[in-house]
Amino acid sequence: MNQQNPQPGPRLSAETLHASTVACAGRAILISGPSGAGKSDLALRLLDRGFTLVSDDQTVVKKDGDRILASAPPTIAGKLEIRGIGIIEMERVDNVPVALIVELTSDIQRIPDDSRERPILGVKLPLITIDAMAASAPSKVAIALDRMGLKF
Repeated sequence: MNQQNPQPGPRLSAETLHASTVACAGRAILISGPSGAGKSDLALRLLDRGFTLVSDDQTVVKKDGDRILASAPPTIAGKLEIRGIGIIEMERVDNVPVALIVELTSDIQRIPDDSRERPILGVKLPLITIDAMAASAPSKVAIALDRMGLKF
């Protein structure tokens, strides 16, 4: 008897990143930086601008074709840490394509190279660097998503 092995479906590779992620209009922004850099604070200010939480502090990214999808680890899904208040429950979305990476730093170039990218799981994603504590940080992120973010 000749048995046929079923063909496996496409494999998704995944990893967990130390990053907070928010989404707007079906596109995610991955916010990376060291502990205490302001990832959760910037995410909270973006939520005030109409963005939706994907994940706070840890984000699971997986490759799906030529896209990177972002979700929260199950243990922290829908939770946001607000320093001085605690951990609160928030509305969230999952499996959102990452359109932009925001790297937090206090060392900002005045006129950076527009073609900066960072690969995640082999997919090159647009990258900007900002100071999370600047009052204009949420506006800069929204403008960068509009002008530089990948379109899906």
